[in-house]
Amino acid sequence: MSLGVYLYSKEKKKVTCFNCLQEHEEREELYTANITHNLGTMADKAGIYKALWRPEEIGAKYAKDIVEIVENGLNDLVARPEYFEQFNSANGWGMYEHFVPFVSKYLDALKEYPESEIYISR
Repeated sequence: MSLGVYLYSKEKKKVTCFNCLQEHEEREELYTANITHNLGTMADKAGIYKALWRPEEIGAKYAKDIVEIVENGLNDLVARPEYFEQFNSANGWGMYEHFVPFVSKYLDALKEYPESEIYISR
């Protein structure tokens, strides 16, 4: 099981469908990333679980809505690695060393595309 995070443009553009050869409108995917659900506890302890896994529960629809939360959580993760490493998954699928770069890259994308819409796949 995994968490998929996606950022989409608000604006739609016309594209020709490869299957039906008809023109239709779609939003551009600006960013996508995936990480294991085994990091949920670590995310929760960093205060970013809802921002990452369930942004709709905190009223977040756009990237700009979660930038501050994710940034604060990332700062905490980086400041206290020993604390967060205790939440590493015993089976090795869900490690601090993978979560920090995931959060960092996602934060960069959130800042780059603040008006983009968040879509989560769980």
